[in-house]
Amino acid sequence: MEYITKPILIRYYETDQMGFVHHSNYLRYFELARIEWISTLGFSYQKMEERGYLMPVINANIEFKRPLTFGNSFRVKIQSKEIPKVKFELIYEIVLDKDIIIARGSTTLAFLSSHNLKPVRCPKFFSDLFR
Repeated sequence: MEYITKPILIRYYETDQMGFVHHSNYLRYFELARIEWISTLGFSYQKMEERGYLMPVINANIEFKRPLTFGNSFRVKIQSKEIPKVKFELIYEIVLDKDIIIARGSTTLAFLSSHNLKPVRCPKFFSDLFR
């Protein structure tokens, strides 16, 4: 399953002294893509939390290919290769224009009970979104 975000415009405050987007912002872009994608599937993190589930990121990886700079806009391609279980891995590509890859990365999220913070299986109402 794959999704590509709407264009995201780089703001000046996201850049560092060299004029490049600071590396820490890439994880924010991944999160933005995750939330936008899940929203287009008709769901939200808020609904998940209201039902007693949390989805923290437990692992993140980024491979930088080229810098992003102020004034450019880009998109994030996000995909899931399998139906979520106890963990949920997502793969990202940050792309400029249609085919210039800026960065690749992944995040692994876990499903936790908000009552005791212990791992739980992905709730059916969420995994059904990916079938």
